[in-house]
Amino acid sequence: MPQISRETTEQILAATDIVDVIGSYIEVKRTGPAYKALCPFHNEKTPSFNINPHRQFFHCFGCGKSGDAITFVREYENLTFSDAVKKLATRAGITVVEEAVDPQEDRARRQRGKQLDLHREVAAFLHQMLFTRDAAHAREHLKGRGFGKEMAERWQIGWMPEDPRVFMDWAREKKLTGRDLVDSGIFVQKERGGIYVRFRDRLMIPIRNEHGDVIAFTGRQLRDDPRSGKYINSPETAVFKKSHVLFALERARKAILKESAVVMVEGQLDAICCHEQGIENTVASQGTAFTTNHAKLLRRYAKNVILCFDSDNAGLEAASKAFPILTAEGLPVKVARMPAGEDPDTFLRKHGADAFREMLANAADFFDFRIDRESVNGGLASLQQRSAFAKTCANLLSLIPDAVTRENMINHVATRLRIGVPELRDTVAREIRFAKNKPEPRDRNAPPEPEREEPVAMDPLVGYLCSLALHCAPAQDWLGEQYETLHEAAEDIEGVPVLECILSARPDPASPASVNAFLAGLKESYRLALHADSTFHVDPPEDWLGAVEEALARVSAKALLKRDARIDAELSRPDLTHAEMMPLLEQKKLIAHLISGLDQRFIFSDRFAPVKKAKPKSDFRPNRSGSRPQNNP
Repeated sequence: MPQISRETTEQILAATDIVDVIGSYIEVKRTGPAYKALCPFHNEKTPSFNINPHRQFFHCFGCGKSGDAITFVREYENLTFSDAVKKLATRAGITVVEEAVDPQEDRARRQRGKQLDLHREVAAFLHQMLFTRDAAHAREHLKGRGFGKEMAERWQIGWMPEDPRVFMDWAREKKLTGRDLVDSGIFVQKERGGIYVRFRDRLMIPIRNEHGDVIAFTGRQLRDDPRSGKYINSPETAVFKKSHVLFALERARKAILKESAVVMVEGQLDAICCHEQGIENTVASQGTAFTTNHAKLLRRYAKNVILCFDSDNAGLEAASKAFPILTAEGLPVKVARMPAGEDPDTFLRKHGADAFREMLANAADFFDFRIDRESVNGGLASLQQRSAFAKTCANLLSLIPDAVTRENMINHVATRLRIGVPELRDTVAREIRFAKNKPEPRDRNAPPEPEREEPVAMDPLVGYLCSLALHCAPAQDWLGEQYETLHEAAEDIEGVPVLECILSARPDPASPASVNAFLAGLKESYRLALHADSTFHVDPPEDWLGAVEEALARVSAKALLKRDARIDAELSRPDLTHAEMMPLLEQKKLIAHLISGLDQRFIFSDRFAPVKKAKPKSDFRPNRSGSRPQNNP
């Protein structure tokens, strides 16, 4: 695997403000010295997502997610660690130098980089071709749709010449190989050998990823040709996965966050037209079925979805297929009532942006939209028809994850259909039970899910010592001198290897970037264990020395008592010989001496845990003031 040095990671984190980073993705609000937000990693109505600007760290008390700016970007955008670091490095203007590299991973990374470079150069060339004499008909097509030169430049619209030799000559001049062009999907490999250009005499619309990189193209037919489709898209490649890309999302993200809603349209030109008219929270799918990945992508930015599809039966079917996917991700769905025969492009050209915004503002809840359509088509005239349609609604209602929202909608749908609420509620409940027993279909094209790392087991006292070592420099120095004591306890106390890693690396507690860079390079199971410990998220106490001495004494006593218990088990063996017994008794005597030598503030219970002698409010229970952890075995 490519390795980014800890020094580089620390430099990037030092130049990064976690509040600014997270605030560029979701809305955050200041609450005293910290910041709060609705967690983007699980559905919630009350903010439990906290950002600590002093430690440059986030933690959600709802789902347990926590980490630094790299962790947030990695989780939010579903990136690898290296890609998340590079994204933040670009933001901070820092060059990333990778050290050791796995050959296979390096080949894949270089291939992706080469493809991104190729697509960028091709997009620039095709854009230049749009303004040549031979592309006059392409410019006329844009003009006929109300688009001028400025729009073409903003979206880098291009034209692929009808004569393929024009593009091939340019590709040779740029030293682009046939293999690279076939891998990009711009060229097609013939079965009997040779290659040809996929797109000919087409308006070329670049498709970009969330970061704004060109990753594919859509070619729009300019002259009627029954042998070819109106639109041709790039095939899936190393950089382009249709189910993971929404057209114009790179432009729409900020507007979606601002409006708390996203407008979904079917066509790319529809999306472009919306943006050009100021409706900037608009995205479009890539001419494929709406997928779970699309819904997860939208949930990062939007709280509501407005479907703005064509008014024909195909548009209704598309909306009906999108609803269960979106609602499963906790996204409320509304449907804009598009006039018959219209799409967003034609509507905006005829009626203007204000009328379009009014239509979006009056968008109907999905169930109202379905009921209204069914009623217009005469499908709700009789009780029998309404009951049959209620079963269809029950199946869709069962998909709403929030119980309160689902119950409110059951009442609303029952009222609209003039049927009994209890009957509809029972039908929905049956659908939910049926869905629980039904195996989930697996997408054959989906990559296998990686094995989920689990945190290593960690004793609460060791977790507290780790927290002190990371956030208190004198405590870290003091613990570093107790390395032998800790090493001896490692055999009996869980989590000591994590503490040893901290003391070996010695990240600077005064520098959040140093601590977070260390954590970023730590084994995932170790990092998860640290984040899961409650004391990790509170400041160390003022009496750090008393806290660290007491915690270490308890760890030592706990280890000694566990060893003593093992010796007692050995001594109870019926076949134990005298020769075997004597060394065990000597060990037991030594352990008793060591225990008696510990701080006399402690007494020891039969549960192998030292317990402090009775003293008001001295029970190591963690709280927000940074007090010490309760000692449980």
